[in-house]
Amino acid sequence: MTTMLWAVAIGMTITAVWRFPAVRHGDPMQRALWACSAAFASTVWCRVPQVKQALDNSHVTDLSALLKYLTSLVAILAALRYITAVYGEPSEGSDRHIAMSRRISHVAHTYALAAMVVQVVLFFTVVDRSHPSTDFADAQAGQWGGALFLTIQYTYLGVAAATCCYQWARAARRAEKRALRIGLALMATAMAIYTIYPVLRTVTTWIPPEVSALTMRTVADSVNMVVACLWAVGASVPSTMALSARWNAWRSLQKLRPLWSDLMNAFPHLALQRPGARITESLRFTPSLDVRLDRRIQEIAGGIEQLRHHASPDLLSVAEDLAESHDDPEAAAEAYWIRAAQQSQKSGRRSAVPSRKLREKPLTSVTAEANWLARVAALPVPPNLVGIMHERAGEPPVDLVLQMVGRGQAADASRAGSGRVKGPTGRPARG
Repeated sequence: MTTMLWAVAIGMTITAVWRFPAVRHGDPMQRALWACSAAFASTVWCRVPQVKQALDNSHVTDLSALLKYLTSLVAILAALRYITAVYGEPSEGSDRHIAMSRRISHVAHTYALAAMVVQVVLFFTVVDRSHPSTDFADAQAGQWGGALFLTIQYTYLGVAAATCCYQWARAARRAEKRALRIGLALMATAMAIYTIYPVLRTVTTWIPPEVSALTMRTVADSVNMVVACLWAVGASVPSTMALSARWNAWRSLQKLRPLWSDLMNAFPHLALQRPGARITESLRFTPSLDVRLDRRIQEIAGGIEQLRHHASPDLLSVAEDLAESHDDPEAAAEAYWIRAAQQSQKSGRRSAVPSRKLREKPLTSVTAEANWLARVAALPVPPNLVGIMHERAGEPPVDLVLQMVGRGQAADASRAGSGRVKGPTGRPARG
């Protein structure tokens, strides 16, 4: 049990630290999630034997119990604020269940401070704390002071948890995204347990059962660990899916970089930002990954459109014929066509009339487009294959102006390289 308490406490703490930036930059919903995670983590830490012993051996007997109940009250209040923040700002057309949740949340938060003050007063005045207890609730069973203290706590938690459970279960049934539906269902289950548990504990506080304090402590720890785990997993499922989406977007950016870089160097007027060093682009945080991926796909599409002026009318048919024996013929044909057109562009060949467009593909999302272009970019195209395509399909006529521009750019690059100060190894020295 001790190992499980440590694991849950550390896990909840990591979740709270992970969500800490929301305190400053997040919306009310994200801040409420952080507050709930942090308070739940504090509650579980108060149950860890080593922490509990250190707190109880202080000048205040059973200090761990007081902190545990106060932090759990904060956690459930944050959870209640989260469920109301999910629906945004109130409006005249809000459903009855939303209005009811807001009313309960408002009342709960209004009297929260008073409830905490009353509990602290009861704790230091009428609660019997002559000896440290193994399980606070069991030690106070049958004593009116401790029973009243716990009744306030359990009533507050039970009502708030029931409200959260109802709203999250209702929201889970209507959620469109699977990740959000799973997360809300897990959090609703946690709140269902926290609705039933306070009722049972209130009864056992006024009518003590004939079981040992160790048994009651084990039951209490087990319930709180299950609730904490369900909450942590439920709150993290949508975030984990979002993190996975960011990771996939970053990988797509890296896969598309070679193709994008070649096209943007050939047609720099299409790029909002010229290609830079790979490590510099990897460490860039703005704009967001999904925006950068969408922009990169659009720029690649613009570059491919420009390549139509550098491809002969028969190039696509020849590329498709050569790709028939490939494992991925459609992607291979497009990769062959792009590479051959790029070679013609570098050679200064251009036609005033563009060749026909590439085959239309049923791509309905940015992810699908990125996956398709990644397949195309990953296919190697041997130089001899490019030569075969040009022999069969021919090339556009030579554009003298384009050829001169290309030679001028190459000469400028050569002069720039030779004009740099050389380092001891012969490489250009860094400024």
